[in-house]
Amino acid sequence: MSEVRTKAALAKEAAAVMNRMTTVQKNEALLKMADALIAEQAILLEANEKDIRNGEANGTSSSLLDRLKLNPSRIEAIAEGLRQVVELEDPIGTVLETFDRPNGLHIEKHRVPLGVIGMIYEARPNVTVDAAGLCLKTGNPVVLRGGSAALETNRAIVGVMRQALAETALPVEALQMIEDSNRSSVDEMLKLNGLIDVIIPRGGASLIQNVVQNATVPVIETGAGICHTYVDASALPKMAEEIALNAKVQRPSVCNSMETLIVHSGYAEKHLSSMAERFREKNVELRGCERAQKLVSWVRSASEQDYATEYNDYILNIKIVDDLDEALAHIRRFGTMHSECIVTESQENAARFLAEVDAATVYHNASTRFTDGFEFGFGAEIGISTQKLHARGPMGLPALTSTKYVVKGSGQVRG
Repeated sequence: MSEVRTKAALAKEAAAVMNRMTTVQKNEALLKMADALIAEQAILLEANEKDIRNGEANGTSSSLLDRLKLNPSRIEAIAEGLRQVVELEDPIGTVLETFDRPNGLHIEKHRVPLGVIGMIYEARPNVTVDAAGLCLKTGNPVVLRGGSAALETNRAIVGVMRQALAETALPVEALQMIEDSNRSSVDEMLKLNGLIDVIIPRGGASLIQNVVQNATVPVIETGAGICHTYVDASALPKMAEEIALNAKVQRPSVCNSMETLIVHSGYAEKHLSSMAERFREKNVELRGCERAQKLVSWVRSASEQDYATEYNDYILNIKIVDDLDEALAHIRRFGTMHSECIVTESQENAARFLAEVDAATVYHNASTRFTDGFEFGFGAEIGISTQKLHARGPMGLPALTSTKYVVKGSGQVRG
């Protein structure tokens, strides 16, 4: 039997045990895991250094290496994410509604775990911990399959967390990691109906599309982030600059960073040169339309492909438009329904933008970088869903649940 099938089967067996776990038992396990990550951080850093060296030798981009890199402060933040999940209300067992039928049946709708979750993701070790914490808190066994670039780091993290689980009431087999880095292991997970209940991909567009197009197991799609900030004619210059700069450079490698800055022509004529200079100071390469190039001489030409690219890097597109309609049309054409922002003092334009833009999160006068489980008060997140069924936006604990109807009778039979 393959590694994937063997570990998925062990996770499936653990599902019944997880259904019996109390909130107190689950929280104790998460706290043990958090403490273990701090206590064993030397092991994690040593493993991570191996992945970093391998990445550098293989020509991995600086933005990807940044996503992969661990240090003591990042490990502390990852552990703190688990502690925050402990503080969140456990949705499992919540009774969503109750009603009685004329025949005397009493019916309740309960929140229950989704089942075994298969998590497929790339080179961000924090996802390993976030996914484990959120899944275990909601009673879901999880099968993790991270990218090959983070193999040593993820192996060390999962090893530490499983050792911690062994000292708790939770079954160790509820936390599994696929170590086979061949693509065939992903392909096998996608078709493991009966053992894996849902697949959640988290990563770049190619990974997500491979999962969506080839899975027979149900998928919760977390989408790529081609995010836009539209600076309207009435935008306050200082606010617009700070929002745009934050959206691009605060952490370019993540999915909620801005990839295209759309600027009203009236605003651009007065302020684009100063905005562009701020980006140049941060070593951001600017690519733009012909109108942007005329206003800022050092802006390179942007192609159609550029506007359709999620850079996750210090590269930014600029598009000059004449009105809100043109801005909305550009977002409809190139956006990925992730996070979109308008900077404006016009309440009418803001209301229209917020209503018409089809995205998981829309902003008025705030950076797209806030599309994040922590920032929304959800604690760690399993991902940011850009689909419309089951869950959308940052997915916290409730997104990892399903429902079950509990029916209580006194001998009723159907006539």
